[in-house]
Amino acid sequence: MAMTTMAEPRARVTAGVDTHLDVHVVAALDGIGGELGVQSFPTTPAGYQGLLKWLRSFGDLALVGIEGTGSYGAGLSRYLLAEGIAVVEVDRPNRQNRRRRGKSDPVDALAAARAAQSGDAAGQAKTRTGAVEAIRVLRIARSSAIHDRTQALNQMRALVSTAPDDLRQELRGLTAYRLIAAAAALRPGTEVTPRSATKTALRELARRLQYLAKQIERLDAILKPLVATTAPALVAHYGVGTDTAGALLVAAGDNPQRLVSEASFAHLCGASPIEASSGKVTRHRLNRGGDRQANHALWRIVMTRMVSDPTTRYYVERRTKEGLSKLEIIRCLKRYVAREVYAALPTQPPS
Repeated sequence: MAMTTMAEPRARVTAGVDTHLDVHVVAALDGIGGELGVQSFPTTPAGYQGLLKWLRSFGDLALVGIEGTGSYGAGLSRYLLAEGIAVVEVDRPNRQNRRRRGKSDPVDALAAARAAQSGDAAGQAKTRTGAVEAIRVLRIARSSAIHDRTQALNQMRALVSTAPDDLRQELRGLTAYRLIAAAAALRPGTEVTPRSATKTALRELARRLQYLAKQIERLDAILKPLVATTAPALVAHYGVGTDTAGALLVAAGDNPQRLVSEASFAHLCGASPIEASSGKVTRHRLNRGGDRQANHALWRIVMTRMVSDPTTRYYVERRTKEGLSKLEIIRCLKRYVAREVYAALPTQPPS
């Protein structure tokens, strides 16, 4: 009679990835933290397939920790999530440890794997496959256009202040809109002199500003309906505009269900208190971490409500009488708004 043997259970594998522009370095660990191997793979679809096949050759792939899921690791994160693999974001290695032990890609990959296996890296990666990812990339273009517009306008005003007297008298004191219109119509002439060169520089800057204004209008025309469709409950709240809603949606990602509670969302936005107790002293301090753009969005919502919302103004008056400073009141309101925003985040992608 033939003897039957029970099949041995497959090993449970945890992986870590040190991401780069052209090559990802991957380390694999077994269920008790033993090193199974380190390998490099190109950042191409074929490389991603080879990476996953290599990891699965060791056993059942349980978790992958990736450093830089929002930058060099974005493509690999999307691929693994689409394959049903759990992915967590790994922070940059501790600088003190790096100074003591040195740096190499295999060491960083192993550190990412151990961080994922130990639970130190527990934040689920964003899927980056839905409407929020579209909002994110459009906001990048809009943000750079606004930055360039401010820079060009400041350069124009600096040129006006040092321009020849008659030209300075003609342009100084104008509003930004009138200054751009007047400078765009300047005619420098054919002869190159300090006066004509100043006119040329002002005209080119003004025309750049006009182009940037149209570019911002085009981006806003796309972003406004996209944000409203993605999170109608969010933009319906008082003081929440397209820009602030966009920043908060990008912070939460296309899969906001990865944020297990409104407290975790507040922590993500840097609007949660941090324990800072020691000995007989029990206190909390302000969280200066988190997504700073989302934190600024909360601040803008709070400032809008403090100016024009009767309920918020009454709250400010009451807390002021209780002895709280304006900064402390703003911190409290940001925490309240974070709770309100979390409840309004979309739980399902729009149909």
